[in-house]
Amino acid sequence: MSFNLEKEILKYSPCCEQEKADKELILNLLKKEENLLNRDNKICHFTASSWIVNKEKTKILMIHHNIYNSWSWTGGHADGEEDLLDVSVREAQEETGLKNINILFKDIFSIEILTVNGHIKNGKYISAHLHLNLTFLLEADENDLLFIKPDENSGVKWFKLEDSINISNEDNMKIIYKKLNNKLNSIY
Repeated sequence: MSFNLEKEILKYSPCCEQEKADKELILNLLKKEENLLNRDNKICHFTASSWIVNKEKTKILMIHHNIYNSWSWTGGHADGEEDLLDVSVREAQEETGLKNINILFKDIFSIEILTVNGHIKNGKYISAHLHLNLTFLLEADENDLLFIKPDENSGVKWFKLEDSINISNEDNMKIIYKKLNNKLNSIY
């Protein structure tokens, strides 16, 4: 299946007001902005994240993100690739060391626009901007070996669903993680 970004976003059914508003804005940005798949667009660009669950759907795999100094989902920039599902899987593997990841749904699991504060990365200042984020639901075996990616994270760990919200230092992400867990619980 070929991933058509605009088509996938159009067919996505928002679960709440946040997703409805963010979907509408993302679709408008797709029509008006250039280079949304690249960081060349300094205002906003696409990212893909993963909500990685264990087989029993009772735990979430998270990384301790270096820039945000917080436990976080996995994910990264599109960097020119339109197939954000592939991006989410690749980033999950790179950031956790997992070799075997199952895609539970090929469709988008969640959609959100995330604010990114200005920060230093690789010795260079990155101005505040927006991530137009698509999240995908993945599954992994919690007994598989995990590895950190030292340039991006300082920890990789499984957390109970309810703990995945509380261990984040970012209030805006706690809201997103709660939404993801609620969606997960409504499916399984």
